[in-house]
Amino acid sequence: MTDFWTALGLPGLADVHTHFLPERMQRRVWAHFDEAGPLIGRPWPITYRGTEAERVAELDRLGVRTFSALAYAHRPGMAADLNAWTLDFAGRTPGCLPSATFFPEPSAAGDVRAALERGARIFKLHLQVGGFDPRDKLLDEAWGLLADAGTPVVVHAGSGPVASGFTGPGPIGGVLARHPRLTMLTAHLGAPEYAGFFDLAERYENVGLDTTMAFTEFFTGFAPFPPALLPRLRDLGLAGKVLLGSDFPNIPYPYAHQLDSLAGLGLGDEWLRAVCWHNAARLLPGWPLSPNDRG
Repeated sequence: MTDFWTALGLPGLADVHTHFLPERMQRRVWAHFDEAGPLIGRPWPITYRGTEAERVAELDRLGVRTFSALAYAHRPGMAADLNAWTLDFAGRTPGCLPSATFFPEPSAAGDVRAALERGARIFKLHLQVGGFDPRDKLLDEAWGLLADAGTPVVVHAGSGPVASGFTGPGPIGGVLARHPRLTMLTAHLGAPEYAGFFDLAERYENVGLDTTMAFTEFFTGFAPFPPALLPRLRDLGLAGKVLLGSDFPNIPYPYAHQLDSLAGLGLGDEWLRAVCWHNAARLLPGWPLSPNDRG
């Protein structure tokens, strides 16, 4: 692992898409993966199933200098408590970017406003698991607050591994049409609707994508990436619009496999340096964290 980022001349890795949850919720999430439920659709063994402290230490060992604690509400009444936990976690965890979420409910704007006031610097929504329309009027003020603040939101909007009624580039594209200054990252490169999400990233200045699980052997089986899109992926990466994501700890392979999969694309060291470190600073103000923030 160290050889990967040191050979590129980087101080480490900036991973925009990692997960930390309250212990009881983490156990439930892992149990869902163990059962290969309908939103997963296949066996999904968790590689990094250690304690919270062990998982934080593992990221440090891997060279991940800054990371997120992405949580997402999948029903009403969850967001405020989740945000309290993730923001507290960031406050006591060197290298963790303060993370938050929201849900289409009357409190959505208030939840976003409160999280921003507490220092949230990245948000997460999961349209597949939450099963909601991102164009819901209950979310409009929340989207506007994030657009005005320039605070990014990572959105699982693609239809992989299983489609729901509001995945695909159309619904979230409607949000961007209404809030064109929104800073948004599409998780998993938008798989499997890669081209449609690339269109959004090319159309809107503050829209990008993360690489989470893309090109790994596990992911390619159900969401193969069209080779014809590689030139656009290279251009987007060099334009600052593709960021490293991993889904740690919820991955069924070693972390290094994600990096090897990206390197295997043959898009060059400049592209890898941009994706694995420099682009985070462009699209996510204040990321990577300063040495003092890392503790």
